[in-house]
Amino acid sequence: MDRPENRRRSERVLLRMTVLVVAENEERREVREETQTQVVNAHGGLLRLKMHLHVGQSFLLNNPKSGQEMSCRAVRTEDAGMEFYNVAFEFDRPAGNFWPIVFPPADWAESTGKK
Repeated sequence: MDRPENRRRSERVLLRMTVLVVAENEERREVREETQTQVVNAHGGLLRLKMHLHVGQSFLLNNPKSGQEMSCRAVRTEDAGMEFYNVAFEFDRPAGNFWPIVFPPADWAESTGKK
């Protein structure tokens, strides 16, 4: 059964890309962590972080190659063991052009018809 928290608004793409996460810790001090994406889509993605982010916590995501920065929020966190957390996040607004890829249109599907 497809669980609502696992539904995506746009196509997911496996993409390992270095990004910089800028957030606030419990003492309200700015913390930064360079990490890699695991999976991305036009609305957000999944990161593996050493820092713990709380569900609903806002942070900035910086693409060092393009210099582009987007405001995001954590939507799910899971302890991934070995001092890491998997953090699912979404952009505050859709930003398919943040990633260095082109997402296929939603109506693209493999044709099953024969000629």
